[in-house]
Amino acid sequence: MTSEAVTTADLLTKAREALESYHDVNVDDDGALTFRHGDVPSAVQAMQLAEGLTVLSLTCVVAWDLPDEPALAISAAERAGQGLFGTLGVVHTDRGMDVTLRYAFPADGLGVSALGTLLMLVVSTASQLRTELLGTASEQSATGDSPT
Repeated sequence: MTSEAVTTADLLTKAREALESYHDVNVDDDGALTFRHGDVPSAVQAMQLAEGLTVLSLTCVVAWDLPDEPALAISAAERAGQGLFGTLGVVHTDRGMDVTLRYAFPADGLGVSALGTLLMLVVSTASQLRTELLGTASEQSATGDSPT
């Protein structure tokens, strides 16, 4: 029987190898992987939910301190419904609106190449979403639109 620590460490090692084909990857003190895809900071963690079920969790910080405008929140929500890879989160703060994309999936048995492809699909989606949201925020600022 393999311990949870060994299982998750092995999976994070495979994820690091997969990501290093595309990005510089840092290994945090807790074993989590952090990297940037363009302007999108991202983190990967592993956890064993049950014996034989180890998942990777990828969190991408899509945008932060966006104007807390109803139209922008609606745009983010509509975009979230179109995605196959991840759940979009919107958090309202004192400084505006923060948007994250999270995706968790069972990763046992995935090879390095397949793992890299899946992770890059998610972070590419996050980068595309960032571009769209920043474009929408810029358009609203430029036109002075303030939806009610």
